[in-house]
Amino acid sequence: MKLHELHDNPGATKTKKRIGRGPGSGKGKMGGRGIKGQKSRSGVAIGGYEGGQMPLYQRLPKRGFTKPNRKSYAVVNLGLVQKFIDEKKLDAKAAITEDVLIASGLVRRKLDGVRVLAKGDISASVTLQVTGASKSAIEAVAKAGGTLTVVSAVAAE
Repeated sequence: MKLHELHDNPGATKTKKRIGRGPGSGKGKMGGRGIKGQKSRSGVAIGGYEGGQMPLYQRLPKRGFTKPNRKSYAVVNLGLVQKFIDEKKLDAKAAITEDVLIASGLVRRKLDGVRVLAKGDISASVTLQVTGASKSAIEAVAKAGGTLTVVSAVAAE
């Protein structure tokens, strides 16, 4: 094989369609945009506009409510906490707080606090202090011989 014998697989590359390059090209004159009007000009963005007809998003009924002050928590599973303890990234003997979880790399950012969920198994006896936890997570930690205390978000800051 020589350099001049190298080529792409068939169909791997397509030539760019050159628009507005004369009548012989098949895409000359108006360049496939039709005749006149707003959409034939450049710089047009009419997202959701239906030519004066009531747009679909306004015709459909609205339901529900979005809470403006909704809290979003960083989620941690017990299985991951155990994995980090096994990898010596967390110390099971010391109290594990939200700041310790961030320092270990288990949680990226605190958001409105850290919430512990019971996915996975925990065998180490740990002391966890977090903003939130599911009932099953609290039971699982207690079963392993540890304690999980839920601290209010204001006290944690």
